[in-house]
Amino acid sequence: MKVWIKLLAGSVLGIIVGFLLPLDNQTALAALAWLEKLALGMGRYALVPILVFSLTIAVYELRQDGQFWPLILKNFLIIIGASLFVISSGILVTLFFPPARIPILIEEQLEAISLNTAGNIIDLFPPNMLGVLAGDGIYLFPVCVFAFFLGMGLSYDRNYTKPVISILDSLSRIFYHVSSFFSEILGFIMIALSCYWAIRFHGVLRADVFRDIVVLLGIFGVVLGFGILPLFLYFVQPGINPWNVLYGSLGPAVAAFFSGDINFTFPVLLRHVKENFGVRRRSNAVSLTLFTTFCRGGSAMVAAIAFIVIIKSYSSLGISAFDVFSIGIRAFGISFLLARHPGDGAYTALAVLCIGYGRGFEAGYLILKPLAFYLIAVGTFLDVMISSFASCAVARTSGFLEEKNVVHFI
Repeated sequence: MKVWIKLLAGSVLGIIVGFLLPLDNQTALAALAWLEKLALGMGRYALVPILVFSLTIAVYELRQDGQFWPLILKNFLIIIGASLFVISSGILVTLFFPPARIPILIEEQLEAISLNTAGNIIDLFPPNMLGVLAGDGIYLFPVCVFAFFLGMGLSYDRNYTKPVISILDSLSRIFYHVSSFFSEILGFIMIALSCYWAIRFHGVLRADVFRDIVVLLGIFGVVLGFGILPLFLYFVQPGINPWNVLYGSLGPAVAAFFSGDINFTFPVLLRHVKENFGVRRRSNAVSLTLFTTFCRGGSAMVAAIAFIVIIKSYSSLGISAFDVFSIGIRAFGISFLLARHPGDGAYTALAVLCIGYGRGFEAGYLILKPLAFYLIAVGTFLDVMISSFASCAVARTSGFLEEKNVVHFI
């Protein structure tokens, strides 16, 4: 059975169970919250080892071929272009099809939500270089920096580094297969994730006040992820069949939507890009690392849409063109700074937009707190779809892609 079918079947089963369970059963909710935590842990279990070893070897091989910096440049150009396009398109859709106002709910106090950019930069270089490997598996950018320097160091002297290169290459392949095992059993894990997601979504539907923004994000997310992005890939790389790439991305799309966690989805995405699209490890590891770290345009777009809805809900004066431009620029900047927030990117971006905007909107994000899981789900889904399409395009332009027949997709 194809991996995406396993993931979809588990998700559908979980949704059915979630809608059948009573919303006020606190014991069931507590059990599902515990199962969600367990499921996310299992999905991330092999991420750090495969990231360290695969990225290290990728950096080394690209440096040996003299293609490291050209590949980095291509990735960042696409990251900037994709983020600008997705965020601006989301804002325009919201202005042309504005959702209804949301009633202002009284909340207790602001939550301590911050990007903490200065602290994140300091964490990149801890006093003990190996300390980054003993982290909690949430903030992975320091691990990527460690792998980068290790890969650079392998070019020192082949007489000394050749045995180490062989060991790291073997470990990369070993942990890739360990990760593949977990992706094969994710269908069962998705039952718990989608069940808990469905219960919360059922509660949102019953409340009815969020209906318009749910519909807007749902429809535009599907159109963008399954329609516009494939067409965009076709115009960028006419030689690639975008619908094959879309089909090969269904597994990561399902995992991203119901988990809402970019780290949970990374191993699934890594395997699908390699085995479905034929992207070589040296390009796959580097591109996906950069996109999942810096290209969170989907989450930033969802936050921008939600923030515009909040402004219109709070004020009857409307929103000026300057404010729209300011929101877009700030959302674009935030999209590069969400590396520490793999599982709550869209809601964190929304909170930062509200707090930074001021003018009495500092607590505005709290009115969408019941919908936070949905914002995160749509944002993560779009982040993963962008990463999948873009990594395929980068590999094709760099000569690191070997065409695969659709019948051999996992």
